[in-house]
Formats: sequence, C-alpha cells, structure tokens
Amino acid sequence: MGWFGKLVGGSIGLALGGPLGAIIGASLGHSFDKNGERYISGETRQGYIQPVGSRLSSQEQSQLTFFVAAFSMLGKLSKADGRVCEKEIDSIQKFMLEDLNLDPEGRQVAINIFNEATRSSESFSSFARQFYAQFRTQYNMLELMTDILLRVSVADGSLNENEEELILSAVGIFNFSDQEYKKLKSRYVNDVEKYYSILGSSKSDSNENIKKNYRKLVLEYHPDTIISKGLPDEFIKFANDKFREIQEAYETVRKERGF
Repeated sequence: MGWFGKLVGGSIGLALGGPLGAIIGASLGHSFDKNGERYISGETRQGYIQPVGSRLSSQEQSQLTFFVAAFSMLGKLSKADGRVCEKEIDSIQKFMLEDLNLDPEGRQVAINIFNEATRSSESFSSFARQFYAQFRTQYNMLELMTDILLRVSVADGSLNENEEELILSAVGIFNFSDQEYKKLKSRYVNDVEKYYSILGSSKSDSNENIKKNYRKLVLEYHPDTIISKGLPDEFIKFANDKFREIQEAYETVRKERGF
C-alpha cells in the first residue's frame, strides 16, 4: 500500500480534503490547509508556511479514500444507537483481521480513523457523499461499501432501525434503487433468497437471465478488475471473498435448477 507508507511517514503532500481529509489529518496529528498541503505545525504557528513531501498518485488517492471512508462510516454507524457496544467493537476487529488481514500498524491507523469519526461533528452522510464523489462511476465499489456496512451491522445478530437509517442514507447518495438495496440486504437478513440475491436475480428469473447476471458479476468482481479500480491492498482479500461468494451462489443455484 504505497499511500500508507507516505501517510505514516508524514511525507504526504496532497490530502483528501473535505470531511475525510479532516478525519485522517486529525487521526494522525497532521495539519492540512484547504488545498491539501501539509505543513509543519510548529513553523506554521510562527508564521513560516512550509509544505512537506510528495503528492499522492490518482490510484493512491482512490485507495486512501476507500480506506478512510470505510472506517469513518463504520465509526458513525457504530454510534447509531447512541453508544459503541462491545459486540460492535468485536465485529470491527474481526473485519480488520479476517476480512482485510491488516497488519498491526494498519489496524492502529484504522482504529484511529474509527475513533476520530465517532468524535467528529461531521455526519455519516458527509462521508458517504465524499466517497460517492470519488467512486460515482464505479458501481461495484459503491456496492462493496454497502456490503461492508451491512456485514458489520448484522455481526451482532440483527440490523437495528438506527443502523439501517444510516445505511439507507448512503444507499440514497449512491443512487441505489429500493430493489437493489433489498437484494444487498437479503444477503445478511433473509436466507431464503440469499443465493439468488448475490447473483442479482430472483427465483422467478429464467436460467438464461441468471447466467447473464452471473457472467456480468464475474466480470465486475474478478480480482484483476478490482485491482485495476484502485482498491487498497487490504480490501483485495475482501473483494476476493466476494468473488468466491458469487461462484458459490451460482453453483448452488445451478445445482438446484439442474442446468
């Protein structure tokens, strides 16, 4: 993760800006101006403005946005009921360890972002809007973020009303239809249509339509495609798991229908 070394090493020149930029800056103790330049705070206080370091590439910018947005939105989501409970903390830890395979340094940065977001006056929606601005033309990135939010939310066995209200605000910003959201939600809340939902299909669809949807998903979520979209390295495992989930769903539906 090229941007991560720059971030921790303090050599980033171009920050995200906006609410996500404020979160990552505060979580690492960095100061950024409105144009994203990082300054040495001591010299700035004395009136000497000194920009530091190199700028992020376009891909690194996307990777940083995805990483910061994910843990910022999860931070806000965890406080949807007014407090952060142990089960929610456990689910975040599990997500970092098992889904993202973050190393200790990566986990600490993610925790800092998460904690800073819980304290921030910025809204969940403001994080979602900035994320959407970066990935608005990449549907699978928007779907992946929604999937992450749902997966962590139901880790304690249920999706409560306050949590879903926030997720629905993101769904609205991402311009998902009600039907698209229901299909995503049914992966975790309703097992009856689970495998069909993963394939973007329903039991009433024809075999040919299911095959068509499957081929489309394989193309969109193939590991090579995901990597080319600029997803952070730690999220590649999560995306690969999703790809295997699509394969499993198709095999299950194929065997059930006998085609």
